[in-house]
Amino acid sequence: MAKVKRWAKELGIGVLLVMVVLLGMDFLRAPQAPADFGHQPLQTLDGQTITLNEKSQQRPLLVYFWATWCGVCKLTTPDVGKLAANGENVLSVALRSGDGSQLQRYLKAKNIEMPVVNDPRGDISARWDIGVTPTFVIIDKGRVVTTTTGWTSYWGLKARLWWAGR
Repeated sequence: MAKVKRWAKELGIGVLLVMVVLLGMDFLRAPQAPADFGHQPLQTLDGQTITLNEKSQQRPLLVYFWATWCGVCKLTTPDVGKLAANGENVLSVALRSGDGSQLQRYLKAKNIEMPVVNDPRGDISARWDIGVTPTFVIIDKGRVVTTTTGWTSYWGLKARLWWAGR
Protein backbone atom coordinates (compact mmCIF):
# COMPACT_ATOMS: atom_id res chain seq x y z
CA MET A 1 0.00 0.00 0.00
CA ALA A 2 2.84 2.40 0.82
CA LYS A 3 4.37 1.70 -2.59
CA VAL A 4 1.10 2.63 -4.34
CA LYS A 5 0.88 5.89 -2.38
CA ARG A 6 4.47 6.75 -3.29
CA TRP A 7 3.82 6.05 -7.00
CA ALA A 8 0.61 8.11 -6.92
CA LYS A 9 2.45 11.01 -5.28
CA GLU A 10 5.28 10.86 -7.84
CA LEU A 11 2.77 10.66 -10.69
CA GLY A 12 0.90 13.68 -9.30
CA ILE A 13 4.13 15.68 -9.03
CA GLY A 14 5.09 14.66 -12.56
CA VAL A 15 1.73 15.74 -13.97
CA LEU A 16 1.97 19.06 -12.11
CA LEU A 17 5.48 19.69 -13.49
CA VAL A 18 4.36 18.94 -17.05
CA MET A 19 1.41 21.32 -16.67
CA VAL A 20 3.67 24.10 -15.35
CA VAL A 21 6.10 23.62 -18.25
CA LEU A 22 3.28 23.63 -20.83
CA LEU A 23 1.68 26.74 -19.35
CA GLY A 24 5.07 28.44 -19.28
CA MET A 25 5.67 27.58 -22.93
CA ASP A 26 2.24 28.94 -23.88
CA PHE A 27 3.01 32.15 -22.00
CA LEU A 28 6.38 32.58 -23.75
CA ARG A 29 5.03 31.71 -27.20
CA ALA A 30 1.75 33.63 -26.90
CA PRO A 31 0.94 35.82 -29.90
CA GLN A 32 0.50 39.55 -29.45
CA ALA A 33 -2.66 40.81 -31.10
CA PRO A 34 -2.12 44.06 -33.02
CA ALA A 35 -4.01 47.04 -31.62
CA ASP A 36 -6.44 47.18 -34.57
CA PHE A 37 -6.86 43.41 -35.03
CA GLY A 38 -10.61 43.45 -34.65
CA HIS A 39 -11.25 45.96 -37.41
CA GLN A 40 -8.75 44.74 -40.01
CA PRO A 41 -10.68 43.41 -43.03
CA LEU A 42 -9.71 39.85 -43.95
CA GLN A 43 -10.66 38.02 -47.13
CA THR A 44 -11.35 34.30 -47.12
CA LEU A 45 -10.55 31.96 -50.00
CA ASP A 46 -14.22 31.97 -50.99
CA GLY A 47 -14.18 35.78 -51.39
CA GLN A 48 -15.92 36.86 -48.17
CA THR A 49 -14.56 39.95 -46.43
CA ILE A 50 -14.91 39.79 -42.65
CA THR A 51 -13.48 41.29 -39.48
CA LEU A 52 -12.67 39.46 -36.27
CA ASN A 53 -14.94 41.82 -34.33
CA GLU A 54 -17.92 40.87 -36.51
CA LYS A 55 -17.14 37.14 -36.37
CA SER A 56 -16.78 37.11 -32.56
CA GLN A 57 -19.85 39.14 -31.52
CA GLN A 58 -22.45 36.35 -31.31
CA ARG A 59 -20.19 33.58 -29.98
CA PRO A 60 -16.50 32.92 -29.36
CA LEU A 61 -14.32 32.64 -32.46
CA LEU A 62 -11.41 30.23 -32.84
CA VAL A 63 -8.69 31.78 -35.01
CA TYR A 64 -6.33 29.03 -36.12
CA PHE A 65 -2.88 30.00 -37.46
CA TRP A 66 -1.43 27.04 -39.37
CA ALA A 67 0.59 26.00 -42.41
CA THR A 68 0.50 23.18 -44.96
CA TRP A 69 4.20 22.48 -44.27
CA CYS A 70 3.75 22.22 -40.48
CA GLY A 71 3.97 18.67 -39.15
CA VAL A 72 1.82 19.25 -36.05
CA CYS A 73 -0.75 21.12 -38.18
CA LYS A 74 -1.28 17.91 -40.17
CA LEU A 75 -2.73 16.50 -36.93
CA THR A 76 -4.69 19.55 -35.77
CA THR A 77 -6.12 20.88 -39.06
CA PRO A 78 -8.59 17.99 -39.53
CA ASP A 79 -9.88 18.62 -35.99
CA VAL A 80 -10.35 22.33 -36.69
CA GLY A 81 -12.12 21.40 -39.93
CA LYS A 82 -14.37 19.06 -37.94
CA LEU A 83 -15.18 21.89 -35.52
CA ALA A 84 -16.16 24.10 -38.47
CA ALA A 85 -18.23 21.28 -40.01
CA ASN A 86 -20.03 20.84 -36.68
CA GLY A 87 -21.06 24.50 -36.59
CA GLU A 88 -18.39 26.02 -34.36
CA ASN A 89 -17.25 29.57 -35.11
CA VAL A 90 -13.86 29.05 -36.79
CA LEU A 91 -11.55 31.10 -38.99
CA SER A 92 -8.16 29.82 -40.07
CA VAL A 93 -5.13 31.72 -41.33
CA ALA A 94 -2.83 29.69 -43.58
CA LEU A 95 0.72 30.96 -43.14
CA ARG A 96 3.09 30.86 -46.16
CA SER A 97 1.27 27.90 -47.71
CA GLY A 98 1.23 28.95 -51.38
CA ASP A 99 -1.29 30.86 -53.43
CA GLY A 100 -5.05 30.52 -53.11
CA SER A 101 -5.43 27.76 -55.69
CA GLN A 102 -2.61 25.69 -54.13
CA LEU A 103 -4.25 26.08 -50.74
CA GLN A 104 -7.67 25.09 -52.06
CA ARG A 105 -6.18 21.97 -53.71
CA TYR A 106 -4.49 21.04 -50.42
CA LEU A 107 -7.74 21.40 -48.45
CA LYS A 108 -9.72 19.46 -51.06
CA ALA A 109 -7.15 16.63 -51.09
CA LYS A 110 -7.41 16.41 -47.29
CA ASN A 111 -11.23 16.72 -47.41
CA ILE A 112 -11.19 19.73 -45.09
CA GLU A 113 -13.74 22.54 -45.30
CA MET A 114 -13.37 25.61 -43.15
CA PRO A 115 -13.09 29.37 -43.67
CA VAL A 116 -9.48 30.14 -44.63
CA VAL A 117 -7.64 33.43 -44.96
CA ASN A 118 -4.51 32.96 -47.04
CA ASP A 119 -1.39 34.66 -45.65
CA PRO A 120 1.06 33.83 -48.46
CA ARG A 121 3.89 36.13 -47.32
CA GLY A 122 3.18 35.84 -43.60
CA ASP A 123 2.15 39.48 -43.18
CA ILE A 124 -0.92 38.80 -41.01
CA SER A 125 0.95 36.28 -38.88
CA ALA A 126 3.86 38.70 -38.43
CA ARG A 127 1.49 41.41 -37.20
CA TRP A 128 0.22 38.91 -34.60
CA ASP A 129 3.80 37.91 -33.71
CA ILE A 130 3.06 34.26 -34.50
CA GLY A 131 6.26 32.35 -33.79
CA VAL A 132 4.86 28.81 -33.64
CA THR A 133 2.45 26.84 -35.78
CA PRO A 134 -0.13 25.86 -34.94
CA THR A 135 -1.35 28.73 -32.79
CA PHE A 136 -4.92 28.92 -31.54
CA VAL A 137 -6.49 32.23 -30.49
CA ILE A 138 -9.99 32.48 -29.05
CA ILE A 139 -11.70 35.84 -29.40
CA ASP A 140 -15.01 36.77 -27.79
CA LYS A 141 -16.77 40.04 -28.57
CA GLY A 142 -13.62 41.49 -30.13
CA ARG A 143 -11.37 40.59 -27.19
CA VAL A 144 -8.66 37.92 -27.08
CA VAL A 145 -9.72 35.49 -24.35
CA THR A 146 -7.09 32.76 -24.56
CA THR A 147 -4.25 31.47 -26.70
CA THR A 148 -2.38 28.21 -26.97
CA THR A 149 0.24 26.77 -29.28
CA GLY A 150 1.21 23.34 -30.47
CA TRP A 151 -0.93 20.24 -30.51
CA THR A 152 -4.34 20.20 -28.90
CA SER A 153 -7.27 17.86 -29.40
CA TYR A 154 -10.71 18.37 -30.89
CA TRP A 155 -12.21 18.14 -27.40
CA GLY A 156 -9.60 20.51 -25.98
CA LEU A 157 -10.55 23.13 -28.58
CA LYS A 158 -14.25 22.52 -28.04
CA ALA A 159 -13.80 22.95 -24.27
CA ARG A 160 -11.87 26.20 -24.77
CA LEU A 161 -14.64 27.59 -26.99
CA TRP A 162 -17.28 26.54 -24.46
CA TRP A 163 -15.30 28.10 -21.60
CA ALA A 164 -14.90 31.39 -23.51
CA GLY A 165 -18.65 31.60 -24.16
CA ARG A 166 -19.94 30.87 -20.70
